[in-house]
Amino acid sequence: MDLRIELATTATPDRLFSLVDDLADYPAWMGLVHAVAAAGDEVWDVELRGRIGPFARSKKLRMTRTVFDSPSHARFERSETDGRQHGRWVLDAKVAPSSTGSNLTMDLHYSGRLWSAVVERALLDEVEASKSRLSALLAG
Repeated sequence: MDLRIELATTATPDRLFSLVDDLADYPAWMGLVHAVAAAGDEVWDVELRGRIGPFARSKKLRMTRTVFDSPSHARFERSETDGRQHGRWVLDAKVAPSSTGSNLTMDLHYSGRLWSAVVERALLDEVEASKSRLSALLAG
């Protein structure tokens, strides 16, 4: 699954980047990110949680920041240490200045078998809601 998220904002690139460069900040605006704990330098343990009606599903990931180019680019990749084969997760966040503030482009890639059409629809709905929460954080 590949998903692109785009957001235009009046916030400065520095301000926007400050909310996407550290996974610990994601629970404040990304509803799918239930919990994040630092697990080392540039490494986070992330719990994703999605809900469809009465059903919820959680997924725990160990993510490493593999690119940090402030204030324009941060990339996170799954990096488990248990020796098992796992689906690939990559989150790539790019911030660019615009004439009215800045633009965010986030690309999410997941190569596993977690998603069905119903789950993917719920994910897209949550992404739209998260864009609104991020915009509100940037405005406040």
